[in-house]
Amino acid sequence: MADSKKITNQTRTETKASQVFSAEEKAAMRERARELKTETTKAEAEKEVLAKIAEMPEPDRSIGKKLHTVIKAAAPTLAARTWYGMPAYTKEGNIICFFQNAGKFKARYQTLGFTDKANLDDGAMWPSSYAFTKLTAAEEAKITALKKKAVR
Repeated sequence: MADSKKITNQTRTETKASQVFSAEEKAAMRERARELKTETTKAEAEKEVLAKIAEMPEPDRSIGKKLHTVIKAAAPTLAARTWYGMPAYTKEGNIICFFQNAGKFKARYQTLGFTDKANLDDGAMWPSSYAFTKLTAAEEAKITALKKKAVR
């Protein structure tokens, strides 16, 4: 009797989790689990980021390529790697920022997000992510300034 009760409770928990997370969120969690299990060199991690960008639909792919170039130029000390299946950039092993393409979670815009490891503090309140629909010279300049501030 106890065994069947355990199975029922486990099934309820799994059903509840299925209702809480979208298919895209579950896929991102599976990607993160794979990332944690896989040891990669810096060069392999960079290749993986470029492969993830190449998999993105347009216009996300073009923006991802351009953003990768801007980030690497603005903060060459950051190392590229994937994080929940998204391109991310690290300093001393800590994620500083990441790029979430619009297609990742069926959003209407791309997002450049920063973690708490980024030095963006500005008073008592500041943005930790930025949404954009295109990447022009003006956005590139803003991203360059943010990157330089984030890694100081």
